[in-house]
Amino acid sequence: MVLKQIKILQENLLLWYEKNGRKNLPWRNLESENCDERLKDISRAYGVYISEIMLQQTQVKSVLEKFYFPFLQKFPTLQSLADCDEDELLKAWQGLGYYSRARNLKQAALECVSKFNGKLPRQVRDLKSLSGIGAYTAGAIACFGYDEKVSFVDGNISRVLSRLFALKNPSMNELEIKAKKLLNLNDAFNHNQALLDLGALVCLPKSAKCGICPMYDFCKGKYEPQLYGKKKKIIYENLNLKLFLLEFKHKFGVQKSQDKLYKGMYNFPFFKEEEIVFENAKFLGEFKHSYTKYKLNIKIYHKILKDEDINYEFKSLEELESTALSALSLKALKSVKL
Repeated sequence: MVLKQIKILQENLLLWYEKNGRKNLPWRNLESENCDERLKDISRAYGVYISEIMLQQTQVKSVLEKFYFPFLQKFPTLQSLADCDEDELLKAWQGLGYYSRARNLKQAALECVSKFNGKLPRQVRDLKSLSGIGAYTAGAIACFGYDEKVSFVDGNISRVLSRLFALKNPSMNELEIKAKKLLNLNDAFNHNQALLDLGALVCLPKSAKCGICPMYDFCKGKYEPQLYGKKKKIIYENLNLKLFLLEFKHKFGVQKSQDKLYKGMYNFPFFKEEEIVFENAKFLGEFKHSYTKYKLNIKIYHKILKDEDINYEFKSLEELESTALSALSLKALKSVKL
């Protein structure tokens, strides 16, 4: 693609974004005249950082409606993250899943305090040195938080570029080179926001809306968009589990997980279906749950203990409300009446 074509493409993209972009998203207006009143004291780079980490595995609508504002109200600065109790942090993250993201937030905050005077650095190389921040997130913070003229590639931008240049199995390095080539140095902020929105609203994984795409005239993959930007199909493993609500003196036994997935979160004890544990427990019901590569069928049992089991912490229903329960255990608790 020659320079003249790139310039036209950039102009088309910004015109489209001006009319159709999601410019009202709160993390796009931090420290501007359109800033949400609830975020007036949140630094732009920090607000962008939190949004990017939340959006890694969660839809925009869910982040916006349930998590972004409450989290920033509780943790308005990097210093507040650095100082927080991990249980409190995980409770605030409850429902977002992939809890290593929350733990990395705290670790990165500690690193910023020790290395960067308690602030997020503005250079991509320094941002990438922080826990939980990869190339895309570093670029997004640098551009959207500090107006740095940098490009980056996430899943949406990857799909847009793959189709634009008809790349079936491009490497990340190849995509990053293409993104840098297309970057509008006169307005990197809106250019990058536009690419993200184009992938989210027009250049969809299925049923791409090629007819309204501002890149249509230049796109090499527009006639067969399904050939480009394919996601790897997840192969799920089915598991049958038994989950126990162990009651002692009107309190219920939970364990703090040490496993990678739910590390730091509390779980009701659960076991594989074939394991024989807690005999004569009462069956309460079952539900389905999925995470990463697993599809689970969970059967819930209730057993009143005569003696306290030292393997568990026992908490009342009221205490459980303020406990960082895993999504699995939270779903179990909501699915039964105690």
